[in-house]
Amino acid sequence: MKERMKVIGLIGGMSWESSKMYYEFVNERVKELAGGAHSCKSIMISVDFAEIEKLTFENKWDEIADMMAECARQLERAGADIILLCTNTIHLVSDAIVHAVGIPFLHIAKATGEAVKRQQLRKVGLLGTKFTMEKDFYTRILEEQYNLEVVIPQDLDRQIIHDIIYKELVAGQFLEASREKCKMIIEDLQKEGIEGVILGCTELPILISETDVDIPTFDTSRIHAHEAVEWALTVK
Repeated sequence: MKERMKVIGLIGGMSWESSKMYYEFVNERVKELAGGAHSCKSIMISVDFAEIEKLTFENKWDEIADMMAECARQLERAGADIILLCTNTIHLVSDAIVHAVGIPFLHIAKATGEAVKRQQLRKVGLLGTKFTMEKDFYTRILEEQYNLEVVIPQDLDRQIIHDIIYKELVAGQFLEASREKCKMIIEDLQKEGIEGVILGCTELPILISETDVDIPTFDTSRIHAHEAVEWALTVK
């Protein structure tokens, strides 16, 4: 590498289960691309998820935005060159991060959109929290910037997935019964013509692997982390 490896700043803790995966993903990708004994230059600031969860269910997004903006500023002061928010749902307040710092912010939906585009798919399912599935901060990017048709599950299925995420996955519980429920929901979406499924919660790929379904799955955290590494290693 002719220039220094750039430093990836990670806002984690939402949940710590997904944050540890991000740390693994960025380091594995650096080793894969740079070889030898290389590892990722990174800084992580981790929040207390209980505080975020409480504010989320109280619909206090402005307070979450302020917390994320401060995390971003801390990362910038610490020397980060780019910022990743290690969660899908909290990207709802990503504008606060963008406006708080002068370094790039890599949006998880944009990284995912690029990955779907590379596979030349047009119609995809989206699983995640109800916030991710029902609000437009995620689907708008996929639809407007990547010309994708995004299909979300029916009301009851959205609640099932939401409960699995908040009651099990963020607590480190990955149950076979929940895996089967998610597989059935994906099968129902396949009947609507989806060609792939976006696992739009960073813990979902721990529960559902690519071998569990017969269409392409998009592990948003891995995609996000890998794109950041490729940026960090690019000589400019």
